[in-house]
Amino acid sequence: MLQSKSNMPIADEVPWSDGLTTYDKEHFTTYTRLLDASADDASEEEMAHQILGINPARERERGRKALRSHLDRANWMLTTGYKELFAS
Repeated sequence: MLQSKSNMPIADEVPWSDGLTTYDKEHFTTYTRLLDASADDASEEEMAHQILGINPARERERGRKALRSHLDRANWMLTTGYKELFAS
Protein backbone atom coordinates (compact mmCIF):
# COMPACT_ATOMS: atom_id res chain seq x y z
CA MET A 1 0.00 0.00 0.00
CA LEU A 2 1.13 3.53 -0.74
CA GLN A 3 0.46 6.52 1.46
CA SER A 4 -2.10 9.07 0.30
CA LYS A 5 -1.46 12.76 0.69
CA SER A 6 -3.21 12.51 4.07
CA ASN A 7 -0.71 9.82 5.22
CA MET A 8 -3.46 7.19 5.36
CA PRO A 9 -2.57 3.97 3.50
CA ILE A 10 -4.30 3.54 0.15
CA ALA A 11 -5.49 -0.02 -0.51
CA ASP A 12 -5.34 -1.49 -3.99
CA GLU A 13 -9.03 -2.31 -3.51
CA VAL A 14 -11.40 -0.69 -1.05
CA PRO A 15 -12.66 -3.11 1.61
CA TRP A 16 -16.32 -3.42 0.66
CA SER A 17 -19.21 -3.56 3.12
CA ASP A 18 -22.90 -2.70 3.14
CA GLY A 19 -22.14 -0.21 5.90
CA LEU A 20 -19.53 2.42 6.66
CA THR A 21 -16.11 1.04 7.44
CA THR A 22 -13.13 2.44 9.27
CA TYR A 23 -11.46 2.69 5.86
CA ASP A 24 -14.35 4.85 4.60
CA LYS A 25 -14.06 7.20 7.55
CA GLU A 26 -10.28 7.47 7.13
CA HIS A 27 -10.58 8.11 3.39
CA PHE A 28 -13.62 10.36 3.25
CA THR A 29 -11.46 13.22 1.98
CA THR A 30 -9.95 10.95 -0.68
CA TYR A 31 -13.45 9.99 -1.87
CA THR A 32 -14.48 13.65 -1.99
CA ARG A 33 -11.37 14.62 -3.95
CA LEU A 34 -12.00 11.80 -6.43
CA LEU A 35 -15.62 12.83 -6.95
CA ASP A 36 -14.58 16.46 -7.48
CA ALA A 37 -11.81 15.50 -9.91
CA SER A 38 -14.14 13.18 -11.80
CA ALA A 39 -16.75 15.94 -12.09
CA ASP A 40 -14.00 18.20 -13.45
CA ASP A 41 -13.16 15.55 -16.09
CA ALA A 42 -9.72 14.77 -14.71
CA SER A 43 -8.05 11.84 -16.43
CA GLU A 44 -7.66 8.48 -14.72
CA GLU A 45 -3.92 8.98 -14.72
CA GLU A 46 -4.22 12.37 -13.00
CA MET A 47 -6.55 11.02 -10.32
CA ALA A 48 -4.42 7.94 -9.66
CA HIS A 49 -1.26 10.01 -9.37
CA GLN A 50 -2.46 13.19 -7.68
CA ILE A 51 -5.05 11.72 -5.30
CA LEU A 52 -4.10 8.08 -4.74
CA GLY A 53 -0.35 8.57 -5.02
CA ILE A 54 0.08 5.80 -7.60
CA ASN A 55 2.36 6.54 -10.53
CA PRO A 56 0.39 5.34 -13.57
CA ALA A 57 3.52 5.28 -15.74
CA ARG A 58 5.08 2.64 -13.48
CA GLU A 59 1.95 0.87 -12.18
CA ARG A 60 -0.68 1.33 -14.86
CA GLU A 61 -2.91 -1.64 -13.98
CA ARG A 62 -2.66 -1.10 -10.21
CA GLY A 63 -3.53 2.56 -10.64
CA ARG A 64 -6.52 1.75 -12.81
CA LYS A 65 -7.84 -0.91 -10.39
CA ALA A 66 -7.32 1.23 -7.29
CA LEU A 67 -8.95 4.22 -8.93
CA ARG A 68 -11.99 2.22 -10.05
CA SER A 69 -12.38 0.66 -6.60
CA HIS A 70 -12.13 4.02 -4.82
CA LEU A 71 -14.46 5.78 -7.28
CA ASP A 72 -17.03 2.99 -6.90
CA ARG A 73 -16.90 3.36 -3.13
CA ALA A 74 -17.01 7.17 -3.35
CA ASN A 75 -20.19 6.89 -5.43
CA TRP A 76 -21.63 4.44 -2.91
CA MET A 77 -20.89 6.98 -0.17
CA LEU A 78 -22.63 9.67 -2.22
CA THR A 79 -25.78 7.63 -2.83
CA THR A 80 -26.05 5.37 0.24
CA GLY A 81 -23.27 5.60 2.80
CA TYR A 82 -23.83 9.25 3.67
CA LYS A 83 -27.01 8.25 5.53
CA GLU A 84 -24.92 6.50 8.17
CA LEU A 85 -22.78 9.62 8.60
CA PHE A 86 -25.83 11.66 9.53
CA ALA A 87 -27.54 8.94 11.60
CA SER A 88 -24.98 9.25 14.41
